This record gives sequence, C-alpha cells and structure tokens, in this order.
Amino acid sequence: MKKVTKKAPRAPRSLPSPRLFLQTPYLYPMSFLSIDPQTTPQKDVHQFILGTVAPRPIAFVSTLDENGVPNLAPYSFFNAFSSNPPIVVFSSNRRGSDNTTKDTLHNVRMTGECVINAVNYNIVRQMAVASVDFPSEVSEFEKTGLTPIPSDLVKAFRVKESPAQMECKVKDIITLGEKGGAGHLIICEVVRIHVAEEVLTDRNRIDPDKMDLMGRMGRAFYVRCSGPAIHTIVQEYNPVTIGYDALPEAIRHSPVLTGNDLGKLAGQVTFPSPEELAEVAEADEVKNALQQAHPTEALHYLAKQYLDREEVKKGFAMLLSGVK
Repeated sequence: MKKVTKKAPRAPRSLPSPRLFLQTPYLYPMSFLSIDPQTTPQKDVHQFILGTVAPRPIAFVSTLDENGVPNLAPYSFFNAFSSNPPIVVFSSNRRGSDNTTKDTLHNVRMTGECVINAVNYNIVRQMAVASVDFPSEVSEFEKTGLTPIPSDLVKAFRVKESPAQMECKVKDIITLGEKGGAGHLIICEVVRIHVAEEVLTDRNRIDPDKMDLMGRMGRAFYVRCSGPAIHTIVQEYNPVTIGYDALPEAIRHSPVLTGNDLGKLAGQVTFPSPEELAEVAEADEVKNALQQAHPTEALHYLAKQYLDREEVKKGFAMLLSGVK
C-alpha cells in the first residue's frame, strides 16, 4: 500500500498591517481618476455624481395634471433646505436619452402643487415601478398598486402606504440648462406634514428604525437606513473642541488608531484631568501593555478597545499615559 504523507496545515495568513487602514490624510493610500465634465459623456458624468453624492433621500412625488389625472414618480435629486419657512427641493431632470421633460415637471407648472411622500423599505419595489415612463394618461397609482388618499391643503393625492407625506406649494422652478441631463429645481414650501404615529417615539420624534427609509445610490444600488446602518454620533459644538492639531504627535501618527478614532479624540472639549490620568496609570491592563515588547502599539490597541465602545475619556487617558 502506498504511504500517504499528510501535508502540514497551511499557516494562517497574517492580518494586514494596521497602517493600511489608517484614515489620516498623510498616510491613507489612494490614487485618483480625474474627470473633466466638459469632455466626459453626460451618462458617465451622471453616474460619477450619483455614486459620489450618496446615499440620497427619495422624493416620491405625487401630482395632478390639468385634467385631474394623478401622477406618481420618484426623484433622488432631493433634499431639505430650510425649516423656517419649511422648504424642500427636488430636481426633475431632462432625460439624457432624448432631452425630453417629465410629467411631474409639466404638472407642477400647471398646478403649482405636489405631495412628497417618504419611501420606506415596505414600498421600495412599488416605487421602482413608478419610475417607468408610462404614458401621461396612465396613473402610476394604478400601476404600482399604491393607495391614493386625499390631502388637506392641496389637490394632489398622498400615498397611504408611505410613513410620512408633505403637502407642498411650489414656490419657484429654476431651469439649470437645456441639454439632456439638465435639471429643473422645483422649490417647494411644505404646508402640511403627515407622519404615521407608528414611527414616532414617546417624545414625538421619528425613530429611524421604525421609519426604515430607503436611500438612492449610483446605478441600481439602494441603501436601507435602519438597523446596523444607523450610527449615533454626538459631537459637542459649543464650547469648541480641542481639535486634531492639539493631539500629541505620538497619537496623531499612531499605527493603530483610525481617522475615526482620532476624530473622537479631536472632538473632545477638554483633555483628561490629572485625576483621570492617574487612575488609568494604575490600571493593571495599562501596566501590562507598557511592559510589552512594543509598549506604545500595545497601549494604543488597548485604548482603541475603549474608543470603539465610546468610552472616549478613558481611552484618551490611556493614550496620554504612554506619551513621554
């Protein structure tokens, strides 16, 4: 019988150096493709903009034409620009393929009204159906199966299945160009807001997980704005924070800390107090880190664990305890 020699198991691949993940501007490895919009095809410029300005909120815009035919269409060139007065703006662009304009633009010019409905995960595929170029006499409510319900102050319908709807009067329409891809900024004053009680907290604020909004990215990509996608970032703005430039050089040039870690430190209002520094200096885990072959990196790895848990003051104090 032929003797079979077993191969020794392959050693696990070592992790890349932490330096590869640094997000500080002086070490982060990036090369750039530079694009001139004047010499690049419009369809490519369009996708570079959509992939960069993302994710974008989606305005699911309901309108009526002069004959009372409902129209429903999604627009991701959309955002809020003022709360007093309450102003939201979306852009209805000329089609890049044939330079024609869309029914929504015609309708708001005729009526001066619209309803902007929020798009959550539960209706995102029905919203996608509404992006199809149906004939003007066809109602997207019928094609999508979504339910039109009356508004209070405008004639355009609200989408019953949407978790929030804004009734709007059109203040102005600004034409940005005459070629394919050119936008028309439709400036809307919100005159009534409807929010489903099911998405509100006990403090009457919108819960992002319950709202479960969808955002638009480039090409066919979307993002679901709930669950692990939600991050809470609290940043003091008054009084001013210490800033990145005030951090000791050994911390700024850390081979362990990321740009987000440094941002947490730079966003602190004060340095740790002498009492806080003395307390961490006596901690066994800090003493153990400082006895390692590479004490600075060991201490930074330890401090990073605290920064990742948002125990920023303690992590900051640990980092400073290793600064000579």
